[in-house]
Amino acid sequence: MHNLVQYRHFALIFLLFTAFVGCKKKEAGADPSTPSGNAALDKLNAQIEKSPRNAELYYARAEEFFNLEGFDEAIADLNKAISIDSTKADYYHLLADAYLDYFKSFKALKTMETAASRFPQRIPTLLKLAEFQMILKLHEESMRSIDRVLKIDPQNAEAFFMFGMNFKQTGDTARAINSFQTAVENDPDLVDAWINLGQLHAALGNSIAERYFQTATRIDPKNIEALHAQGYYLQSIGDLKASLAIFRKINRIDPEYAEGYFNAGLLLMDMDSIPSAYEKFDAAIKASPVHIQAFFYRGVAAEIMGKKEQAKADYEQALKLAPDYEKAREGLERVQ
Repeated sequence: MHNLVQYRHFALIFLLFTAFVGCKKKEAGADPSTPSGNAALDKLNAQIEKSPRNAELYYARAEEFFNLEGFDEAIADLNKAISIDSTKADYYHLLADAYLDYFKSFKALKTMETAASRFPQRIPTLLKLAEFQMILKLHEESMRSIDRVLKIDPQNAEAFFMFGMNFKQTGDTARAINSFQTAVENDPDLVDAWINLGQLHAALGNSIAERYFQTATRIDPKNIEALHAQGYYLQSIGDLKASLAIFRKINRIDPEYAEGYFNAGLLLMDMDSIPSAYEKFDAAIKASPVHIQAFFYRGVAAEIMGKKEQAKADYEQALKLAPDYEKAREGLERVQ
């Protein structure tokens, strides 16, 4: 049985894609003195020209640049905003996000450390610092930041959730489960904690996992991560039809979510519905043109259907994206 790709694995493919196209996106507003072709940016450029000491305008423009992956421009605007008004925590938060997404993790961490020193009682800032420390595998530092939160608010659910994430990453499953359980006791609507409880119990083979996934999707029926986790779990226990229904539901909610199509394709392959699987892999590629596995499995489906030229093209594309993809190389050898 094919293994479904879990939700968070898509992040890597997405980052690869954005790295490829990001330079094109950020060209849109690279020179604020000229029209960018982006109405929101052009409006902000004009406002900043009239009010060059308005920090909020620089922050607003930085948000636009950030959304376009124009990280250099976003960082410049945020530093300008902070130089004008250093009392806004949100400026530091977005600056840290820009550095992190721009693969400047050290500067991202230092930005959040500065923010935490300026706003030592601000819980969202301390939690964000803890998150960045965890991302960088500074688990002891992350837990100390979480302790700072709990001294301010002993029942803070997000703090217990962050404890759980640290314990999960370090392999302490029992303490991770206890932390996520405490998180949902303090905030029963904390969907991410329910998802993690489901995943941890599923890994232990505990059937209670299904109840946790059901709780997550009941709280937020359109939460893609919750639905994906539920679909993955259902596949893992052999309920292929129910799993397929979940992934189809995901793509009704978000037609651009490539992993929904891809995992539906894998399920259809396992159910010997090869033409339908081919269509799902095709849809995944249209949603994510750098989806390596979708090219490979579309090639497999094409090969089974006797479409050797299509299979050859797909295996070649998979190898172009991932030259060390051995299964794609083997597939190419079969159809040549």
